[in-house]
Amino acid sequence: MIVKDQIEQVVNEWLEGKDYFLVDLQISADNKITVEIDQKEGVWIEDCVALSQFIESKLDGEMDDYDLEVGSAGIGQPLKVLRQFENCIGQEVEVKTREGRKLTGTLKAADENGLTLTTQVKVKEEGMKRPKLVEQEVALTHAETDYVKQIIKFK
Repeated sequence: MIVKDQIEQVVNEWLEGKDYFLVDLQISADNKITVEIDQKEGVWIEDCVALSQFIESKLDGEMDDYDLEVGSAGIGQPLKVLRQFENCIGQEVEVKTREGRKLTGTLKAADENGLTLTTQVKVKEEGMKRPKLVEQEVALTHAETDYVKQIIKFK
C-alpha cells in the first residue's frame, strides 16, 4: 500500500538544499502518484525527471504497482502554498472570492493568514461627471478566497 507520508518524505529528501518546494502531492485510489513542485525561477524538465527517478529508486520493490507523474505546478494554475504567494509578491494576480467577486491587482503581501492586494476601483467624486480610478488596498483571508492566480502577460 502506498502511504502519502512516505512519498512526501522521499520528495522532501530530494528537495533538501534545492530552491524547489513541494506544491502538491496526490495519491489516487488506483495508485497514481502525482507530485507538483515549483521554484521562483520556474521548473526544468530535467529536474522533474531527476525527482521521478529518485522517487522510483526509493520505492522500487517496496510498493505495489503504481504510476508516477512529476511536474511543475503549472502556469496559470491557482496558487496553493505560501511560498508560491511569496514568490508572486509584486506581480499581478486575479483573485476570486468565495462570494464570486473577481479582483485584479498587484499582490502586495501574503502570509499564512491571508493576502493584501492593491487594486484599482472606480470612484465618483462629488461634483465630478465621471468616476476616476483610485488605488485601493484589499485584505483577504485565505478562507475568503476561492482561488488566486498569477496573471501571465505575453508581450
